[in-house]
Amino acid sequence: MNSLISFILVLGVLIFVHELGHFLFAKLFGVRVLTFSLGFGNKLISKKHGDTEYCISAFPLGGYVKMFGEQPDEEIAEQDQAVSFTHKTVWQRFGIVFAGPLFNLIFAVFVFWLMFHFGGLPDYVESGLIGKVAPGSVAEKAGLQDGDLILSIDEQEISTWTQISDAVRDSGGKELHIVIQRGQNTLTITATPAMDTVKNLFGEDVGERYLLGISRSDELVYKDTSVLEAIKYAFLQTWNLIVLTLTGIVKIFQRVVPASELGGPIRIAELAGQQWEAGLMQLLHFTGLLSINLGILNLLPIPVLDGGHLVFLSIEAVRGKPLGEQAILFAQKIGIALLGSLMIFVFYNDIARLVRQWLAAS
Repeated sequence: MNSLISFILVLGVLIFVHELGHFLFAKLFGVRVLTFSLGFGNKLISKKHGDTEYCISAFPLGGYVKMFGEQPDEEIAEQDQAVSFTHKTVWQRFGIVFAGPLFNLIFAVFVFWLMFHFGGLPDYVESGLIGKVAPGSVAEKAGLQDGDLILSIDEQEISTWTQISDAVRDSGGKELHIVIQRGQNTLTITATPAMDTVKNLFGEDVGERYLLGISRSDELVYKDTSVLEAIKYAFLQTWNLIVLTLTGIVKIFQRVVPASELGGPIRIAELAGQQWEAGLMQLLHFTGLLSINLGILNLLPIPVLDGGHLVFLSIEAVRGKPLGEQAILFAQKIGIALLGSLMIFVFYNDIARLVRQWLAAS
């Protein structure tokens, strides 16, 4: 139940923000908005205010803003052309379309600002505390365990994880004498670092160095930040996650990241539920990350997505006239087919993941 509630809450907010971007920029440029809908399909709740019908629809995986004069072949009376989407300049239409993804990215900055200003800026606790010993590693064979606190290496006092990394890296493969605290006991353990491959976040080999096979504790400390500091770090966090998202997309096409890792609505709901149970800060971070993903994915140059519309408008700006109606319709059919195939694939991944979890638990 937590997964369903958190999924509806998070996705509903992100869809609202996205469509609000389109809506506000349409209003800014004088376009008449006919419908603002959260969801697709049958209308569950509907209320008209002015020219616009505001509604919540049955299928929650999306939303739309319907504008007057949206279809190029639509007959528009001369007196109504001033409020028609099609009759706005190409750059005004570009701004209206781009505003949806842009609002998702801006919203991510706002969410991270909330996190950092009210929850504090997270940082690792500086210590030699071991979080995880890799199975079969040098460290495990030497007798190191999860939760051991490294006090010194070769008589050099340890107070930060960087000191541990440097000592292991610079060991030259020589035996190290490691003093640890385990509970109430102080022990000395000898271990010889081995040359091993270092992998990045995507599992790619990025070089070799001497390693023990230990990782730092994920214990965090939260530092108070001012309003301006929180804004600065919110922008940095958003930028870093944009780069990470784009890199991840590239790695999928390069087959570095397996396509089986792609998740759909079921996976999103599962993760949302986990973050809900983990606490408000974790849920906010997940919301910010998902908002960035939604913004970036909508900018992909696929017809029927915002990015596809932006490509059409860019071509129109260069040519001085829009693409032909048949060309646009053909491209949109391809886009619908691509998106439909992707949805089927991610649903298959979600169901296959659930089946594997059920079999492992049984």
